Amino acid sequence: MSAKTFFGQPRGLATLWFTEMWERFSYYGMRAILILFMTTPAAQEGLGLDVETAGAIYGLYTAGVYLLTLPGGWMADNILGQRKAIWYGGICIMIGHLLLAIPGYVPTFALGLAFVATGTGLLKPNISTIVGDLYPEGGARRDAGFSLFYMGINTGSILGQFFVPLLAEKVNWHLGFGLAAIGMLAGLIQYKLTQGTLNDLGVEPKAKAKAREEGTASSGNSSMAIILAIVVVGLLVIGQFAGFIDLTTARGIAEAVGIIIVLITLFYFLYILTSGGLNTDEKKKVVIIFFLFVGAALFWSGFEQAASTLNLFARDYTDRVLFGWELPAGWLQNVNPIMIVIFAPILGSLWVKLAAKGMNPSTPVKFGIGLILMGLGFFVMYFAAKIVTAGAMAGMTWLVFTYFLHSTGELALSPVGLSATTKLAPKAYYGQMMGIWFVGAALGNLIAGLFAGGFDPDQVDTMPDLFMSVVLFGCGSGILFLVFSGLMRKWMGDVH
Repeated sequence: MSAKTFFGQPRGLATLWFTEMWERFSYYGMRAILILFMTTPAAQEGLGLDVETAGAIYGLYTAGVYLLTLPGGWMADNILGQRKAIWYGGICIMIGHLLLAIPGYVPTFALGLAFVATGTGLLKPNISTIVGDLYPEGGARRDAGFSLFYMGINTGSILGQFFVPLLAEKVNWHLGFGLAAIGMLAGLIQYKLTQGTLNDLGVEPKAKAKAREEGTASSGNSSMAIILAIVVVGLLVIGQFAGFIDLTTARGIAEAVGIIIVLITLFYFLYILTSGGLNTDEKKKVVIIFFLFVGAALFWSGFEQAASTLNLFARDYTDRVLFGWELPAGWLQNVNPIMIVIFAPILGSLWVKLAAKGMNPSTPVKFGIGLILMGLGFFVMYFAAKIVTAGAMAGMTWLVFTYFLHSTGELALSPVGLSATTKLAPKAYYGQMMGIWFVGAALGNLIAGLFAGGFDPDQVDTMPDLFMSVVLFGCGSGILFLVFSGLMRKWMGDVH
């Protein structure tokens, strides 16, 4: 391997790989202990929040991470440029983790979450943009580069979810948050020292560069953002006075945000379909994107309970003793990234072999499979919950098998949905449709947090029914995708 390459890829990929690895170390490491810390009694140095409030806060935070990628991308394109957005985003993340490391002060904790979410919104979309810019020629080498970059994400996830829970649960919660801050600091240092490998990529804001090339003034469409903000605030105020929502509680705020996300998304799609200047073929493809958005939101609403509902189950109802030592509950979060590393190349090669034989399932079929696998994962947890209601502790194998089903479901749905969205999106709305994909993930995370709020540790008899409800909507929606896959495939036109 040449000193000027990174596993045969441009040397700049190494800079982005390690930056993303350390950012994911801090993000997933902190996420693995977040709801556990919030629901730990104050006498044990936790926040002592009830499960309903903690679940709502978790949902708001994880939803905010994805929603803030939209203004984060806009800031980079119009003001900062991708390089500065990554730098400032990393700094915000590090400050956020340091604030979380301050013991026993709820306002500081909330501010820390806001800093981490804002920083992630700046860093996450823009680092991926520069990865793509490393390959202006596109092609297979670009795909290989993104695959290698994805390994950096999972490497950081595995390391973070190993060391942060170990330090947090076995020594001190706030030391765990501090370790997450150190991880981000390591990423910032190496980014600063090696960003010369990126040459001039990401320095100039893309909107300004485009305007300079076209000889026109750049525009950020700030008026549309202002109008949207006014509409959101207005809907919240109306909802509060009408009694539809309650903005005085964390759960009420989370429910309000969920309603706002759904309404804005619906109005957006209606606007695009009625006034977007699209032809009939493009409208059909936009309708398909909408259904993929719904499917993704439903999938993530179950999948993302790994760090909320299932994390609480791991702590309170799972026998985690191995060779006489109790494993940190957060360690079980590592099953997913390990499964992804193992099975991603296997499933990828399977799709290629099936395609060569003309048997590759369509995107709607893969969505159906992914949703059904997510539902089946909770079917496993239904039986684990039955063991708990009988008065015993469940073994770790139940969670491991659940995460295996969820991970294979993720591989069937997530990369396929992202790829399909890039192909289906009308050129005039390409960036916006990619944003919609992140909004679907945000909505799913929010629902996962709200569902965790219904996970009452004092009423274990309700657990089987809670898990079965996820089985029904997961498998039911998956079956609907399979039933209507033929029609959806027809509306996709030339997109495979």
